Amino acid sequence: MKKLISWNVNGLRAVLGKGFFDFFDSRKPDILCLQETKLSEGQLDLALEGYFDYFNYAGKKGYSGTAIYTNKKPLNVSYGIGLEEHDQEGRVITLEFNGCYLVNVYTPNSQRELQRLAYRMEWEDAFREYLSSLDKIKPVIVCGDLNVAHKEIDLKNPGTNRRNAGFTDEERNKFQQLLDAGFIDTFRFFYPDKTGAYTWWSYLFKARERNAGWRIDYFCVSKALKDKIKDSIIHADVMGSDHCPVELLIEDIF
Repeated sequence: MKKLISWNVNGLRAVLGKGFFDFFDSRKPDILCLQETKLSEGQLDLALEGYFDYFNYAGKKGYSGTAIYTNKKPLNVSYGIGLEEHDQEGRVITLEFNGCYLVNVYTPNSQRELQRLAYRMEWEDAFREYLSSLDKIKPVIVCGDLNVAHKEIDLKNPGTNRRNAGFTDEERNKFQQLLDAGFIDTFRFFYPDKTGAYTWWSYLFKARERNAGWRIDYFCVSKALKDKIKDSIIHADVMGSDHCPVELLIEDIF
């Protein structure tokens, strides 16, 4: 059994002093995927004993960024999705293993007043195409902050958030298109009707205290892996970021 964890840390340097190591030591994941590291190259040298590490940095300082720590060396590592217009913000790292691809992603936010929604739509199509191209070679595990609550059950206040970034019809439809392309939302696979299951809370209005959150962090897998996945877990009690970690338990296909 392998344990994979994904966490939008909202600044890796910041979260190190807020219980990161306690959580890491308690769960001991085989693979740890991080989003929104907010690092430039050379700013942090965080070696975790027994792990290989891979970082993708944004061109813009203190913005976006992804990282992966893995205790098994991958066959190949690639950064981005091979399209220059989408590969300037350090949003994607792909590791190839014997039995699958692992893709760590930090999906662009559509931003206030949906200023970036048009770009987000272009990104969604390009990223889905990228995943589908990998899926034709071997099964895919994709994880990260996908910046969308798929269904009304996936956020506390769907009515008042209908046209807000992360819960527009356009973004939700793109996520559905990903599922229709042959992927499984692992959390809903195991817990189709579970309410109050969120992974992100605003820092405003004591949202986390009230569990007024959104589920926008995911592990999705190719349908070919359906019988290999064993559980999908949300660690809502883990603090340190405005997101909490999510976990996938899967048979060893690596």
